[in-house]
Amino acid sequence: MKATILTLIAAVILTATVTTTKATAATTTDPIILTGIKNISKIEARGNVEVYITNGTKDGVKVYDTAYYASNALVQVEEGTLRITNYDKAKKLLVEVTVTDLRNVAAYDNAVIKSDKLALVDLSVDLYNNAYAGLQLNNYAASINVNDQAKADLAGDVEEYSLTYNYGATVNRTELAAINTTENRVT
Repeated sequence: MKATILTLIAAVILTATVTTTKATAATTTDPIILTGIKNISKIEARGNVEVYITNGTKDGVKVYDTAYYASNALVQVEEGTLRITNYDKAKKLLVEVTVTDLRNVAAYDNAVIKSDKLALVDLSVDLYNNAYAGLQLNNYAASINVNDQAKADLAGDVEEYSLTYNYGATVNRTELAAINTTENRVT
């Protein structure tokens, strides 16, 4: 009887250990580094994507999804425009983009754009549908257009700042310091 109880306890512990290890391994993935990416001047994000933009010494793209090639996702560069698309509603595609001279970002659908201390000369951001941008900027100039039900959280320092947004959009700019500002609310 004692041996049976000890065997059951050992089996439960072994099963719990195997289950825990399997769950941990499934959530940690190495990124897929896309090669040959250069001269990114514009990023277009569509669908269920989350894009982290960082500064660097050379342009680069990392995709954090091991099943990226088998899914409904697309990451491509054409004439300086990086297009990131994912229409798989069940799984968000995570992409890290390193840029040297980014000029424009456009986000559509439920795309999420984030940056931390992004330092650029002049950046234009266009948000549509339910897109979201959480940007910490250190730019000379920034032009932000927020349309539809899109949302923007802006922080950092900008010399020349222009904001255009409609009544359905949400813009939080309390943490943004700008010297010259222009704001327009349109219907």
